[in-house]
Amino acid sequence: MRALLLSGLMFLGACGAAAADDTARIEQAYARKLAAQQQQDVEQRIAGREHALDNAPSSPVLGNPAGDVVIVEFFDYTCPYCKAVEPRLEALLKSDRKVKLVLKEFPILTPQSLIATRAALAATHQGKYHQFHQAMMNFRGQLLESDIFDMARASSLDVARLRRDMTAPDVSDEIIANFNLARGIRVFQTPAFIVGGRLMNSESASIDFPKAVAAARHK
Repeated sequence: MRALLLSGLMFLGACGAAAADDTARIEQAYARKLAAQQQQDVEQRIAGREHALDNAPSSPVLGNPAGDVVIVEFFDYTCPYCKAVEPRLEALLKSDRKVKLVLKEFPILTPQSLIATRAALAATHQGKYHQFHQAMMNFRGQLLESDIFDMARASSLDVARLRRDMTAPDVSDEIIANFNLARGIRVFQTPAFIVGGRLMNSESASIDFPKAVAAARHK
């Protein structure tokens, strides 16, 4: 009788373990399906906004303006992760002359973020966006308003004009457009990268940009 009882308990235990395994498999399959659906939804949203993402005339461009692969970056000047990935992007643009990098200013982190973005976009009126952008991306430590204008002077910008241009309609329009784009494609943090129409879901530190660009060329 005792042996029979033990046998029954073992059977029930095995059934319970099998049921738990089945539940885990079902949950994993559901999670994969949900992730695939979310990725498809985002890719459709990106495709519907391709021109605004890749070819907006008001968005600054680095690399080759006629490149065959477009990388779109949403970034913030006070974001340490954006700054950490910057050297890898610079290296990519130097090694691959057919990549176009579109910069979407996305000031979401601090009050200084918005000041820096307005100043950077205003610098386009003086034709000095790139050097000023690079100076702010290379800056380390807490970014203060005084730092922004010190870097503007070091970039040979007319700071009095820069301050006036920071409130220009085209500057405000670009910022609003970028926020609308980010919301439309479900981007809520920085940095965020789109390579060849595909949103990179990996953390920025783990993105293999040359590999992603090669994949975009052969899709």
